[in-house]
Amino acid sequence: MARDNSPVTPGVRFLREHAVAFTPFTYAWEERGGTRQSAAALGVDEHIVVKTLVMAAGPKDLFLVLMHGDREVSVKQLARELGARSVEPATEAAAHRATGYQFGGTSPFGTRAALPVLAERSIFQLPLVWINGGKRGFLVGVDPMEIRRVLPIRDVEVAVG
Repeated sequence: MARDNSPVTPGVRFLREHAVAFTPFTYAWEERGGTRQSAAALGVDEHIVVKTLVMAAGPKDLFLVLMHGDREVSVKQLARELGARSVEPATEAAAHRATGYQFGGTSPFGTRAALPVLAERSIFQLPLVWINGGKRGFLVGVDPMEIRRVLPIRDVEVAVG
């Protein structure tokens, strides 16, 4: 079996250990480029590029949210879903401690701590999504049902925009 040239990240190790088929894609990462830049580099609609957000419902209550690249998260709706007073993006330091990843390179796969994963329900209606593989400028194309198979997903409907 031929080896791919994927960066060896905790995310890639996780995918390989769980026998998840994926297509690696590297591109020139730019500060503040976000999913718009990665979708353009791939030549795909930004809707199928899924961002991994580290959110907090308290200083030690961190979780991941998987969201379409062309949508934002309604933090009010997310707080209602969780029964929390409020929800906000985690600080960069807290996110790095929990995931082991840099901002702009956060993957839901192979995080340092096992974090709850909330995902926008409509992601699983797509045949393929592109999601961060654990490094800035590195995405993996996967069947979203494989994400559901290997991660403890809780479906939510919190997209706006």
